[in-house]
Amino acid sequence: MEISEKVSCLIIGSGPAGYTAAIYASRAGLKPVLYQGIQPGGQLTITTEVENYPGYPEGIQGPEMMVHFEKQAARMGADIRYGLATQVDFTGPLHKVQIDEEKWIEAASVIISTGASAKWLGLESEQRLNGYGVSACAVCDGFFFKGKEVAIVGAGDTAAEEALYLSKICSRVHMIVRRGEMRASKIMQERVKNTANITLYWNSETEEILGDKKVEGVRIVNNQTAEKTTVPISAFFVAIGHQPNSAIFSPWIDMDEAGYIKTVAGSSRTNREGVFAAGDVQDKIYRQAVTAAGSGCMAALDAERYLSAAGFH
Repeated sequence: MEISEKVSCLIIGSGPAGYTAAIYASRAGLKPVLYQGIQPGGQLTITTEVENYPGYPEGIQGPEMMVHFEKQAARMGADIRYGLATQVDFTGPLHKVQIDEEKWIEAASVIISTGASAKWLGLESEQRLNGYGVSACAVCDGFFFKGKEVAIVGAGDTAAEEALYLSKICSRVHMIVRRGEMRASKIMQERVKNTANITLYWNSETEEILGDKKVEGVRIVNNQTAEKTTVPISAFFVAIGHQPNSAIFSPWIDMDEAGYIKTVAGSSRTNREGVFAAGDVQDKIYRQAVTAAGSGCMAALDAERYLSAAGFH
């Protein structure tokens, strides 16, 4: 391979983690280069109102907030570029990353902040109404449907946790479970079943989310009896899991069974010297903008210490 550029710190991904890493790395004089990836700004660009990020007392639109992050990183001196990391080679002390299947960059340190993508059901109405009542994050968006009826689809611990969270603020939660049992832990299942305003639909699939400009209902079909039920709702939450965007790193970086990058406890360090991970690509528990930003800060500080100790700058 022909190396077309050498950099001190390469950041892959541009959500809260990537941009925060870029801010800190720039201030430390690392001259970071950041490639934004397939979705510049990350998952927040498909979120409408963000009310739980500190410092925005009136709330802010997700895409606008990510523009602020990008501008701040650029003002600090980060070299922000369009482009997608398509292949990596982490064999040696210097790390090689291919961009857009074309050029190779050699980096003394790499911060992986490629995030995770929500898994969706694949319905046309789900994509059309995304941001208009359809959401993959109850903790982010549940508040906007206070006192209203909502639906959630999923059967794992996350779905159970989000259903319980919604039950505290919404008048009723309609929970759609594909099989006759849940995958969630026993204690979470019991909590869901014992919550008066959660209605469970067993052996059921979402056939269609109803509404023109916003979510107005959901049509559920029982996959044993073929009986269809239409439920009026104001929001539809998808909680069938997330997929970390980590596939290209799998030959080199240790991951768990779901593909989340493993980091050394209390740090952003991976099993490869000089490679760090931040944000949702390594966090399957919290998955919030504020925790992603915090881990981006950690990654930049870890990278600075690594480069200093290794004599790269």
